[in-house]
Amino acid sequence: MEASLEIVVRSTEIDVNGHVNNAKYLEYLEWGREEWYEKANLDYQIFLSMGIQTVTVNINVNYRKECLQNDCLTIKTYPEKLGRTSFILKQEIYNQHNQLVADALVTSVTMDSRDRTSRPVPPELARFF
Repeated sequence: MEASLEIVVRSTEIDVNGHVNNAKYLEYLEWGREEWYEKANLDYQIFLSMGIQTVTVNINVNYRKECLQNDCLTIKTYPEKLGRTSFILKQEIYNQHNQLVADALVTSVTMDSRDRTSRPVPPELARFF
């Protein structure tokens, strides 16, 4: 399952070089993952009702092309790989010209919300992989 989120680059996201600051991409990617979880009907409250949380443990980002103020970006998120207690989501950001401007692999771990230890990925999440 793929989720897609469209955003517009705002002036507050631009750095002294006149393009989107590299740290903002992490925020864009987070918004894309939240969209994916919502589309999967796995929002934060659902995970808490299962006694789990997901924690991002690694993000590998490739910055391919600069983004400028008022660019229209599309963040695509989809499942890449499933482990026992972890999973990887692949994310791509495209501009309004359908050019890939960034991509990332984001590894998350499923943990018990009470004792804060890793737990197997629940079937409700694993089924998307």
